[in-house]
Amino acid sequence: MYGPSAFDEIRPSLLHGLIDAHPLGTIITHGDGGLDANHIPFEIDAGDENAPFGILRAHVARANPLWRHEGETLVVFQGPSAYITPALYEDKKINGKVVPTYNYAVVHAHGTLRAIEDPAWILALLGRLTARHEAAQAAPWSLEDAPSDFIDRLVTMIVGIEIPVERMHGKWKVSQNRSQNDQRTIESAMDAPMAQAMQRRSA
Repeated sequence: MYGPSAFDEIRPSLLHGLIDAHPLGTIITHGDGGLDANHIPFEIDAGDENAPFGILRAHVARANPLWRHEGETLVVFQGPSAYITPALYEDKKINGKVVPTYNYAVVHAHGTLRAIEDPAWILALLGRLTARHEAAQAAPWSLEDAPSDFIDRLVTMIVGIEIPVERMHGKWKVSQNRSQNDQRTIESAMDAPMAQAMQRRSA
């Protein structure tokens, strides 16, 4: 991923935080048919001492050939993004030498995919994902709300995937290359997710 050093981000806390907040990853593989991309919600486990960059976990339908992939994978996580109008820059009034741009935050995670068919592992993953994504609901749904034989049958129809992350790189293009005054003006004009991304990057 190209990026001037000012936009590079390698702090695990920020990288893992973006994945946790924006878990839908685009997983890119290359096989006999060429490049392929799948879109899957992941969880990131940052607590495994054998994987200093974390472990990504998810599941796919057994009919999806992704779980049979052998070799390196790239998972891209897209955080907040926003169009930046030149009207927000001081130089707009001074000399007019400004152009539009886009602010965004992304994480690229590289690793080798491995498939997991253990029903207990898959069931535990489903429980964690469900609890996490249902937490904001007024009446959270859980696996126990469905008949056990129904869930057991579904578990046989999916396969777990796990990607120990070998390399992780982030890019936070959030106006760091602008003056402090410009940064304050831009941050005040942004919605909450982008404003928070700017604040976290500068912390």
